[in-house]
Amino acid sequence: MSTSKTVPEKFSGFGVDKTENWNKARFVQYDPKPLLPYDITIKVVACGVCGSDCHTVSGNWGPLNRTDLVVGHEIVGEVIEVGPEVTKHKLGDIVAIGAQSDSCGECDRCKNNNEQYCQKGNVGTYNTPNKKCGGYVTQGGYASHFRVNSHFAARVPANLDVHYAAPLLCGGLTVYSPIVRHAGYDLKEKVIGIVGIGGLGSMAIQIAKALGAKEVVAFSRTSSKKEDAIQLGASKYIATKEDPNWAESNLDTFDMILNCASFGKGVNYNSFLRSLKLGGKYVTVSAPPVDEPITIAPFNLLMGGAIIAGSGIGSMKEADELLKLYADNNLAPWIEKVPISEEGVHKVMDKISVSDVRYRFVLTDFDKAFDSKL
Repeated sequence: MSTSKTVPEKFSGFGVDKTENWNKARFVQYDPKPLLPYDITIKVVACGVCGSDCHTVSGNWGPLNRTDLVVGHEIVGEVIEVGPEVTKHKLGDIVAIGAQSDSCGECDRCKNNNEQYCQKGNVGTYNTPNKKCGGYVTQGGYASHFRVNSHFAARVPANLDVHYAAPLLCGGLTVYSPIVRHAGYDLKEKVIGIVGIGGLGSMAIQIAKALGAKEVVAFSRTSSKKEDAIQLGASKYIATKEDPNWAESNLDTFDMILNCASFGKGVNYNSFLRSLKLGGKYVTVSAPPVDEPITIAPFNLLMGGAIIAGSGIGSMKEADELLKLYADNNLAPWIEKVPISEEGVHKVMDKISVSDVRYRFVLTDFDKAFDSKL
């Protein structure tokens, strides 16, 4: 084991005790997960705020597994401790971690750059028991420090600001993976539709544009985000509530439509399916409350040969590719910085619950919040 800075016996963070207090995080201290031979410990410098954080603490995705749950899975920090079997990172590296902190590492999925779909040992970055650590329930990145399997930390390019890197490791990766898997790395002949212009959709537009899409079409319910979508890289904008006949004028248009909306109710899936080209793909990364269904008429699948798919986060190979894409193309997700504190976490939770952000919050000033309390 090697260390470059003092690693505290207890980590500090802002945690939630129960779902009724979802927007009232308080300062907590807790035991970190045990350091395994392939683990690293980082000192956190930035953490993005994901809609998943709000869904989790509010109980939309199930119960809390701790009474001091610290969320946050868009984490950037400096490596200050490495286990004896770590080869991927060294002390002082700046790394980013997303929504997955471990997997079995041995199944076919893990061995073929599909570790995000591991069914034998998939461990979320927070609120998930880790069997390798005796069932320790993971804690996230609204914290002073974070400890993780080194495989699930991506090195941040030197020319990419840490505050821009943070949202890429969940929000960005969640849309990058389905785009390259279902449409490819060269999109110059592809027309890509992006549904829902929020945190995910805003980065999806940037990514599709950077990969050379022939056309990127942004979908939202109203025209309120049209100017933003065009600035992000969209070539066309469709406000579905304002143009009820949009599907009829866009039949046989899209090679792929990526649904990034944070809700399912009110989405006319049948219209989107009709606008796909023959064999076109409708891919969803939308994750509304667990009991919220979607309604699709089977004939819209049959008549157009449409393919419906889902996608969950992405692989670490794809995380490395995404960070490089943003660094090489001088891209930056649209973010709002908020200093981390009890008040800061309360603010971002309240705002993200009503989609009041353009387009991703990033928590900052971790030194000020935690160094005096360690």
